Amino acid sequence: MKAAIETPTAVKSLDDLAALADYSLMDTLTPDPDATADGVDHAPRQVFSGHYVPVNPTPIETPVYIAHSETFFRELGFSDALATSEDFMRMFSGDSSQLPEPLRRRGWATGYALSIYGTEYYEQCPFRTGNGYGDGRAVSILEAVIKGQRWEMQLKGGGRTPYCRGADGRAVLRSSIREFLAQEHMHALGVKTSRSLSLYTSKTETVARPWFNNGSYSRNPEVMLEEAVAITTRVAPSFIRVGQVELFGRRARKNEHPRAMEELEQIVLHLIDREYSDTIDATLPLRDKVLLLATAFRDRLTTLVAEWIRVGYCQGNFNSDNTAAGGFTLDYGPFGFIEMFDPRYQPWTGGGDHFSFLNQPQAAETNFAMFCTALKPLLAADEKAVNELDMLTLRFARAMQGKMIPMWASKLGLRKLDAPLFNELITLMLETGVDYTIFFRELSSVPEDIAPLTKSFYGDGVKDAALLERWSEWLEKWKGVVQATNPDDINAASPESCEKLSRQMKAVNPKFTLREWFLVPAYQQAADGDYTLIKELQAVMTDPYAEQSEAVAAKYYRKKPTEYFEIAGISHVTCSS
Repeated sequence: MKAAIETPTAVKSLDDLAALADYSLMDTLTPDPDATADGVDHAPRQVFSGHYVPVNPTPIETPVYIAHSETFFRELGFSDALATSEDFMRMFSGDSSQLPEPLRRRGWATGYALSIYGTEYYEQCPFRTGNGYGDGRAVSILEAVIKGQRWEMQLKGGGRTPYCRGADGRAVLRSSIREFLAQEHMHALGVKTSRSLSLYTSKTETVARPWFNNGSYSRNPEVMLEEAVAITTRVAPSFIRVGQVELFGRRARKNEHPRAMEELEQIVLHLIDREYSDTIDATLPLRDKVLLLATAFRDRLTTLVAEWIRVGYCQGNFNSDNTAAGGFTLDYGPFGFIEMFDPRYQPWTGGGDHFSFLNQPQAAETNFAMFCTALKPLLAADEKAVNELDMLTLRFARAMQGKMIPMWASKLGLRKLDAPLFNELITLMLETGVDYTIFFRELSSVPEDIAPLTKSFYGDGVKDAALLERWSEWLEKWKGVVQATNPDDINAASPESCEKLSRQMKAVNPKFTLREWFLVPAYQQAADGDYTLIKELQAVMTDPYAEQSEAVAAKYYRKKPTEYFEIAGISHVTCSS
């Protein structure tokens, strides 16, 4: 790769951005030999080899600016005015026909394999071979080195690709708003994630999508809605997924074409270069690189899932193809933030228990196992190395626990988790019906009694005298454990010690999370051209640990209203949401 280019003080124009372009994937990996020369490659077809398909994005009609991430623009050194400039809007709404050099008018799309909870699938591919599976509406259009960091910029809803499986390649405004807001919210929560750059919609172009009737309790969509199309640009160091590595691992394992093993090695080395170059020495032999990659990815994946649970996030559809090989949150489809605590919380109608809130560690384990399976052909001649890789898989659960236990301790303000205290808390939370975010935030105030905690109780828990007595006893036990662990943390004679503990806990337990019933009115108003709530949510959700104003707290620090429970589109969503 080229040496990092020094970024100007501010990127004020598309020409400034063009100067930072560096297309490492297209310059170092192999294109599909059957790709068209002009990038007009928008019909579904099998892709048998190559790491990517050069393809032109399809511009949305009459694009309109909705929002950009001011936070991320500042980090990148971009001028805010850039987001509404004509040529920037054109590029990031899918029109690459007039890009200045050295920007390229061809984007690229990639294929990947599908595994669901550790089982390989081929039937979902329209050709039933696995050679047509990939993201049919994601087109990457730029790699750039900005302030020494490589970023890939990808249009979600950028039109059909060979992987579109007959679909239209578009994203609708509703889902684009959700992803745009969620990515920056997760970043503000301190969870590794892809980022949001910009959000544009079309004045005139619509597509039909299955959705629910207002107020419906249905688990399946009931109507086809005409919805405005939109494009949100997501940004990450790379968009290599576990499923992508799997695709090449399967081809190498089955010797599907003469270059299959070579292409697997190339994609793995490219992944290391893009995501792990700071931890894996480029001069090491391949065997060592592969084992270090698996070790580093396991560490990142276990950290990520523990962080998801810390903030109450559920990925919903946590297949291997929705798992970034760089170990960050990717692909905000049927995600959700838990409200009433339930280990089996699942926002996706097709997800089931296997992708539910507290089963995410097990789902991560299956995805890691598939990643290691994909790497094995590279180690086939080295039995010792294969055994080492197998041991990394076998010890995944232990590594996961090594992240989960301190995470739970931190939410409780403990230096070491007290198992009986924690187990009793989980029992009480389930019996009472407790709002996950509000409970831990109120506990973070180190209350004298349980009155603040009852703000998080749903239903009749506040009227059950016996239950309230158990909560009071638990709170006193908690204070005792905190004080026994660190006498300086809770000391009646020293209010400063309680304030210190409270600050520590509030830095772990957010006050605001992006609840689905906040999003619904935002995208409903946006459909009528009113983006006020999007801007408001953007401001609130990018500062989720702050107390913020009383007006903001009254609106967004609230339990889920009773009338929203089990309502379609709020309590549960479809995979394309």
